[in-house]
Amino acid sequence: MPENASAKSYGDGWECNIGYRLTDETCAAIVVPDNAYETNRTYGSGWECHHGFRKVDETACVAVVVPDGGFLDPSGERWHCLRGFFKVDDTCQEVVVPENAYLVEGSRGSSWECDRGFEQTGDLCSAIAVPANGYLNGSRYGQPWSCERGFFEQDSQCRAVVIPEFAYFDDASYGEGWRCQRGYEVSGAGCAVIDIPANAHLDRSGNRWECNRIFQKSKGQCVLNN
Repeated sequence: MPENASAKSYGDGWECNIGYRLTDETCAAIVVPDNAYETNRTYGSGWECHHGFRKVDETACVAVVVPDGGFLDPSGERWHCLRGFFKVDDTCQEVVVPENAYLVEGSRGSSWECDRGFEQTGDLCSAIAVPANGYLNGSRYGQPWSCERGFFEQDSQCRAVVIPEFAYFDDASYGEGWRCQRGYEVSGAGCAVIDIPANAHLDRSGNRWECNRIFQKSKGQCVLNN
């Protein structure tokens, strides 16, 4: 057993005393660098940096340089930017918030987003042009406005849905904005009565027909299924 060592408290062998570390089968004294303190443990480096300093190459403690607009992390080993600033390399740059915008927080610090009713245009927030009979939809992607019920988008405008005779308004996101009543089918720009052949009936939709049981469709008629 070398100098400055003791028998292990469990198992066989020996280990270096607190304040020493194994070096080439001997126990050498731990060298604590400036701005560090002894941990009084038998494992690890035997020392840690003071708050506000960080390890470099496991041999030294260097001061954490906090830039203007920043603050020291509670760990004492890194820094972050204050609210209203964002990180650029080793600096904190102030966020310039344009008119009609507000501060938001992200992984790189603060940034800005436009107020409701405005959209980003370069470094500015421009008012969103909502056409007559339209409204802001609050979407963060795509078109920021939608047409009111009873209107549909056409050429960046909201046009009124023209409902033909024997039809009713339908607010589905696809189609013409209207559907034919039960017993009618789309014909051109309107609704025409459905001519139901013998041995047939309207299907579940009410806008088509299908053959009764034991009959099958053939050339627009329902014939026996032999």
